[in-house]
Amino acid sequence: MRRAFICPTKYLQGEGELFNLGYFVKSFGKSALLIAHTNDVERVKEQLSSTAAKYDITFVESNFGGECSRQEVARLKEIAEKNNCDCTIGLGGGKAIDTAKCVADGGALIIVPTIAATDAPTSHSAVLYHEDGSFDDYAYFRQSPSVVLIDTTVIAKAPVRLLVSGMGDALSTYFEARATAASFSNVNAGLPCGAREGVCPPAKGTNTALALAKLCYETLLADGVKAKEACECNVVTPALENIIEANSLLSGLGFESGGLAGAHAIHDGLTVLEGAHGYYHGEKVAFGTIAQLVLENAPEEELEEVLSFCLAVGLPVCLSDIGVEKITDDELKAVAEKACIPEESVHSMPFPVTVDAVAAAIKTADLIGRRYKENGR
Repeated sequence: MRRAFICPTKYLQGEGELFNLGYFVKSFGKSALLIAHTNDVERVKEQLSSTAAKYDITFVESNFGGECSRQEVARLKEIAEKNNCDCTIGLGGGKAIDTAKCVADGGALIIVPTIAATDAPTSHSAVLYHEDGSFDDYAYFRQSPSVVLIDTTVIAKAPVRLLVSGMGDALSTYFEARATAASFSNVNAGLPCGAREGVCPPAKGTNTALALAKLCYETLLADGVKAKEACECNVVTPALENIIEANSLLSGLGFESGGLAGAHAIHDGLTVLEGAHGYYHGEKVAFGTIAQLVLENAPEEELEEVLSFCLAVGLPVCLSDIGVEKITDDELKAVAEKACIPEESVHSMPFPVTVDAVAAAIKTADLIGRRYKENGR
C-alpha cells in the first residue's frame, strides 16, 4: 500500500518571531516579494522595518488586491520577476497565503499567518477564485512551504472570533482522518507536482498523520477555552500557544496527510445557503463535524463531548448559529446534493453515502444542537 506524508520544511512559532523573518529571507537571497493586504502590513510595520534593517534585506511590496485569482497571480509573478525577488512571502489570512503559494509555484516560500483561523499555512495546496470571488479551482504544488513562521504576539491581538473559527476547522481533523483511515481512502499528500489524481499512483494516509490529528482534538479539549480567554485579553499564554499550534500545524498536517471526509463536504454543501455566507469556514466546518458524527452514528458520549466543546468556546452547534433560521426540504436536498458530488470528500466515509443520508444527518444534527443549547446538555 502506498502511503504519503507531506509537511513544511520548517515551522516556527513564538512571541516576536516576526523580528526573525529577515533571517529566513537571507537564507534565500536579498529580497522577497511581500504578498499582503495593506492593513496587515500596517499591523506589523515595526517588525518588518526592524528585521529588514537587521538582516539587510528588501521587502518588495505588491499591493495585494485581495483575491487569489489567476489574474492577480500573473500580475504578482511579473512583479517578482521584474524585481528579481529571491523568495515569496505570504503574510496575512488565507487568500494572501494561497496567492503566495501560487506565485512561488513550489519555489522558495515563507508563510507568515497573522491569524490562526484555518489550517492552510502548512499545506501544499491553494484555492483559486475568479475575480468576482466565485470558486475557480484547486491548485497543488510540488512541495509544502519552505518556512511557516507564526508570531504568537500578532495572533493574540487578532479578533477572538478568528481564533475560535480556527478551532472549528481543527475540530474536524481527527474525525475526518479517522474516517479516511477506516475506509482506506486517498489523501491530498499523495498528489504530486501540482498534478491531480490519476497522473501517478494515489496514496493513503499514515499512522503518523492520524496520531497528529488525534493530538489536535485532545489539545482543543484541554486548552480551547483557556486560549480563547487569553486572546480576549490580547496576551500570549501556554494555552494560546498550544491552540495556535493545533489550529495551524496539527490540523494542517492532519487534514492533508490524514484526509478529509464528511465535515468538509457538508461545509461545502452549506455554501449554497445564502444565510451562511457571512460565517467563517471553521464555523461551518464545526457544524459539519456534528453532522458527520450523526451520519456515522457516533457514540452519544462522543457527540456530547463535541457539543459541549463547541458551546464552551462559542462555535455553532445548529443551523441558526450559521445564519440559517429556516430551511426547506428543497434547500436541504440542495445542500446534501452538493455535499455528495462525486469528487467530494464525503465519499471517504467508511460506508456508502447517499444524498438522503446526508440530508437526514444535517436535519438531525440541527435538532440535537438546538436541544443541547436549550437544555445545557
